[in-house]
Amino acid sequence: MRAFLLVRDDREFLCHPDEELHTDLGVVETPADPEPGQVVETHLGEPFTVRSLRGPDLFDHLERTGAPMMPKDIGVVVGETGAAADDRVLDAGTGTGVLAAYLGRLGADVLTFEAREEFAEVARENMTLAGVEERVEVRAGDVTEELADLGTFDLVTLDTADAPEVVARLHDHLVSGGFVAVYSPFVENARASHEAAVDAGLTGVDTIETIQRAMDFDERGSRPSTRGVGHTGYLTFARKP
Repeated sequence: MRAFLLVRDDREFLCHPDEELHTDLGVVETPADPEPGQVVETHLGEPFTVRSLRGPDLFDHLERTGAPMMPKDIGVVVGETGAAADDRVLDAGTGTGVLAAYLGRLGADVLTFEAREEFAEVARENMTLAGVEERVEVRAGDVTEELADLGTFDLVTLDTADAPEVVARLHDHLVSGGFVAVYSPFVENARASHEAAVDAGLTGVDTIETIQRAMDFDERGSRPSTRGVGHTGYLTFARKP
């Protein structure tokens, strides 16, 4: 195990093996070879439990260079496209790299483009933290400038302002039956991506909004929460026939 969490109640700390962690409950000498479920104590005798990193933990603990894609949207992308082990994936708009990390942990081989070198470097560090640096290549640059030389992919995922331009060129870069998934924070980009997919001869073109609402349970009864509805953006899917 490389990075892991030490957890207790509502506290959780991102750790690495064989390091010193200072907490409000005392100092922990983290184990050199931690095992999930292992209990370690601070110098004050306060216990913490080792927990391995999973997808939601990555969302919480990867270093952020912007707003990452939400787990609910990632789940829809995986479910709608069937992303799986040994898929070849092209991703553009890496950002924090949460989507690329999820896909890498599924066993896909991911090539992801981030426009800014300093953000790409953070994403590379995040891929190491996620344990997928052998699966995910983070490349700094503009995918539109290199697309012609990249070959074909089982899945293309886009979270960029120029996604419609990329979608328009994807027909020859998808395997037969391959998918494209576009995340758009604004409906104008979603519409342009949708229309570009239709014009490119892709099939099954569909644009959706995923909304997530928490539930409140108390002595009076049960109902959807009156807190924020949970809109994040729009997802457009299409497939090469």
